[in-house]
Amino acid sequence: SEEKLTRIYPQKNLFSHIIGQIDDDNNGISGLEKSFDAKLKENKSPLQLTVDVDIQFLIRRELIKFQKIFRAKGSAAILMDVNNGDIISMVSLPDFNLNKRKTITDVNYINKITKGVYELGSVFKPFTFTAGLNEGVIETETMFLNLPKSIPCAGFVIREYDKDMPSNITAEQILIRSGNIGSVRIAQRVEKLEKNRFKSFLEKIGVLSQIDFDIEEVAIQQKFSWGKCKLATASFGHGVTTTILQLAKGYSVIANGGFNINPRLIKDSKKKIKKGK
Repeated sequence: SEEKLTRIYPQKNLFSHIIGQIDDDNNGISGLEKSFDAKLKENKSPLQLTVDVDIQFLIRRELIKFQKIFRAKGSAAILMDVNNGDIISMVSLPDFNLNKRKTITDVNYINKITKGVYELGSVFKPFTFTAGLNEGVIETETMFLNLPKSIPCAGFVIREYDKDMPSNITAEQILIRSGNIGSVRIAQRVEKLEKNRFKSFLEKIGVLSQIDFDIEEVAIQQKFSWGKCKLATASFGHGVTTTILQLAKGYSVIANGGFNINPRLIKDSKKKIKKGK
């Protein structure tokens, strides 16, 4: 009889989207198993991951708990070190037991952190505020006067979600109070400097540019035509889509003082951190 080696995954579902699957011939077909298939077969030095088993377990448990409460089809969470891009936890639900080699065709099982693309809404507003600061068109105390409660845009109306939003408000308060119209006005100031300046900033920090990552299941960044309405809606996170992984990268660049980091699952697998422009 033929002797055959097979992989056993003691953690079962815990790292399913990170580790990925192998086929019956032990060839990697997704996740790190696919990206590092040749290196893993050499078996000279094991791959050391950045993830923390305990934190991954706890976050996954909370996601499962609240997915049941909200009756959600899926959920996802990422925890990353803003200074070097080390991913401490990355969970996407539903997940699967790596020991059961099933062919998964249900699209709901994709890695929602890397492959799912979403309009991210108000979590986009810090990028608008930061773009304004970075391009020198606002300071935190810059006052915006007589802001309307709604503005027209190509037959549609952009409204202020909070009816109590002041008409006169500082740039900082626009961010704190998550103002829609104020965010539009900040983005318009950036755009006045140069056509597509706001879009260029979003690309520069990695939110709207293709990302290089340790696993191959990453969504292709969609190209958007950029007009006045797209600028307006993008300022508060509508009309443009990106991945949660790119969102995490963008937040990291903002939080670490402007250093360009690459999210990573393998320790020391990427280039050194470099200061962005």
